Amino acid sequence: MKITRGLAGHRRAAHPVLTIGNFDGQHRGHLALLQTVAETAASKGGTPMVLTFDPHPVTVLKPGTKLLLLTTPEEKLARFEAAGIEEVLFLEFNRAFAELTPDQFVLKVLKDGIGVRDLFVGEHFAFGKGRAGRTADLIRLGAQYGFQVHPVSPLRVDGEVVSSSRIRTLVQAGDVRAAARCLGRPYALAGPVVPGERRGQALGWPTANLRLPEGRVIPADGVYATTAMWNERLYDSVAYLGTRPTFGPGERLLEVYLLDEQVQLYGEEIRVQFVERLRGDLTFSKPEELAAHIDRDVHQARETLKAVAQSFTDA
Repeated sequence: MKITRGLAGHRRAAHPVLTIGNFDGQHRGHLALLQTVAETAASKGGTPMVLTFDPHPVTVLKPGTKLLLLTTPEEKLARFEAAGIEEVLFLEFNRAFAELTPDQFVLKVLKDGIGVRDLFVGEHFAFGKGRAGRTADLIRLGAQYGFQVHPVSPLRVDGEVVSSSRIRTLVQAGDVRAAARCLGRPYALAGPVVPGERRGQALGWPTANLRLPEGRVIPADGVYATTAMWNERLYDSVAYLGTRPTFGPGERLLEVYLLDEQVQLYGEEIRVQFVERLRGDLTFSKPEELAAHIDRDVHQARETLKAVAQSFTDA
C-alpha cells in the first residue's frame, strides 16, 4: 500500500476511487465503506484510495481539546491495507486548509489534485470552511467537474448508527461487549510489560502489567474477561484496570493474568482484547478478601470466554 503525504508528492492514479475521513476505530461502518471502495475500483480497473488528514482536524479547529483515539496510526494503516486500499493520501490540516470553501476544496483537492472519478461518502458528510458543504453540494460539484458521488447510508447496530463517538462512549463506560459489536472485534490496548509491585504474585495471581497508552480511549476501571496476544499466540486471560485502592492510591495500570499459563513477559509487547466487563473496581478491607474475590473473577472469566468461544462455534 502506498502512503503519500501532501498533494505535491501524489501522482495521478488510474481511475481514482476515493473516500474521505479520519476513520478512527475502523469500525464496521468504516470497513463496509472501504470494502465498497475496493470492490468498485476493482470493477472499473481503478485505484482504491483514502484521503485523510494529519493532524486530526479537531486539534486545529478546537485547540486544547484532549483527543482520545480508538486506534493507533499503525493499526489504522494496517486495516486500510487489509480492506484492499492501495493508496492513503495524508493532507496537512492547518488553518489555511480549514479556510477552503467547499467549492475550493473540491476544485483544488478532489479535481485538480487527485482527479477523482468515483467518490464514496456518508450521507451526512460535511466539508469545507465551517463544514458548510454537504453531500448535495458534492453531487452538484461532481457533475460539474466530471466525477460521480455515491452517498452511503450509515450502518446500524442494536438499532443505533455506528460511529466512533458512540464506540468511545461505550468503551469509557466499560460496555466493551457492545463496543465490540460496533467494531466487529474486541477493543484492544497494547504495550510493553513493565515490572510491578508483585502484589498479584504474592496473592497467588501473578500478572503482566501494562502502562496505559497516552491519547487512547481507556475502558472504565474494573475487571474484564480478556484475551492477550503475545508472540502470535492468543491466551485466555482476566485483566484488572485501575489504581488498586485496597493498597492505597497508585498508578492506574492494566494488570493481566494469563489463565493456565506461566510465561515470562517482562519487556515483551502484548495486546490485550477486552471481551466483557465482569465487575467494577472494589476496595477490600484486607488482601485475603481480594485474593478470594480474584478467585471468583478468574472462574467467571473462564465461563465468559468459554461462552463467547461457543457462540462463534455455533454461528
